[in-house]
Amino acid sequence: MPLLAPRDGLPPVIETSTALVAYADALAAGSGPVAVDAERASGYRYGQSAYLVQMRRAGAGTGLIDPVPLPDLSAVQAAIGDAEWVLHAANQDLPCLAEIGLVPRKLFDTELAARLAGLPRVGLGAVVESLLGFSLQKGHSAADWSTRPLPEDWLVYAALDVEVLVDLRDALAAILEEQGKTEWARQEFEAILAAGPPAPKVDPWRKTSGMHGLRSRRQLGVLRALWQARDELARRRDIAPGRVLPDAAIVSAVQADPKDEGALLDLPVFRGRANRKLVSTWFGAIVRGRALPEAELPLHSKPGDGPPPVNRWADRDPAAAVRLKAARASLAALSEQWSVPVENLLSPDLVRRLMWTPPTPATADAVADALRAGGAREWQVELTRDPLTDAIAAG
Repeated sequence: MPLLAPRDGLPPVIETSTALVAYADALAAGSGPVAVDAERASGYRYGQSAYLVQMRRAGAGTGLIDPVPLPDLSAVQAAIGDAEWVLHAANQDLPCLAEIGLVPRKLFDTELAARLAGLPRVGLGAVVESLLGFSLQKGHSAADWSTRPLPEDWLVYAALDVEVLVDLRDALAAILEEQGKTEWARQEFEAILAAGPPAPKVDPWRKTSGMHGLRSRRQLGVLRALWQARDELARRRDIAPGRVLPDAAIVSAVQADPKDEGALLDLPVFRGRANRKLVSTWFGAIVRGRALPEAELPLHSKPGDGPPPVNRWADRDPAAAVRLKAARASLAALSEQWSVPVENLLSPDLVRRLMWTPPTPATADAVADALRAGGAREWQVELTRDPLTDAIAAG
């Protein structure tokens, strides 16, 4: 059955302090969990800030809050108190919600619950259709939510995303209880809350699409300088970096190695009006990258404390390769037995680290301690400790 309109009608957008306080009072007087969602302007604006926050609670109805004129939602936070928040794929929204004063104390993530329950598709629309029999309209998730005023059909879409979240939570909780996984889910949700905001990315310029074709460290230095110039400009203008200068243009400039601004503008990807105005910015970055001392040039791969790529294990440590193969086979069997994706049974990075550098002696207790030190939850430790201990012995 298509879900086309909010059951209580489309509420007006909350964009004044008076309206916010009124809705906060309604939330405080409501009961049960609070459905929460947020819309960002990914691909349009710099960063991942929220441009609309949707909430729904029994007795309070749905609230559509505009955080642009209301950047501090601590009144809503106080009104919710210790109530459980229900989000779908919580890790996507929690950072931008924290920026405006919204941090849950108790959480139910319907996307993660669907994974633990073994559902074949875990997107919100697919899970709602599978468990509740409704089809949610889609099509605005990638829209520019910084647009003002927001179109009515976008607001309907946003309101419907929280319309059935609590019902979905109840359906998933019943499945997890039936499967004996309620405690698993509780530990997973607590781990999300305990993790806090994500750490800053190390060398984010290494994510530039297409840079794998660059061979020399000097080229990497020029690419980094161009990436930094673009990032600074994008941050200042509050525009997504890819809209300031596409990754393909950065890589093309590095490969072409232009000798002057005219040669840079001759490149097809730099012929637009905007790049003609910014040509001194881009060529200046190229010059800075060329002038870097050899010692300051970036390495081909960022230094890390983890094991080498798996495709090198057989040559560098054949016993470790045997251990990893055995571990993966055991985890695949557990995944099938419990209908949980392998990556949710245990972090693949943790598995690789454990198989590359196992504890000595590799007793079950020592393996369990290593798993806990690596961030594994107790349900994961109990499920995987013995198979992983056997895998270590195989090498």
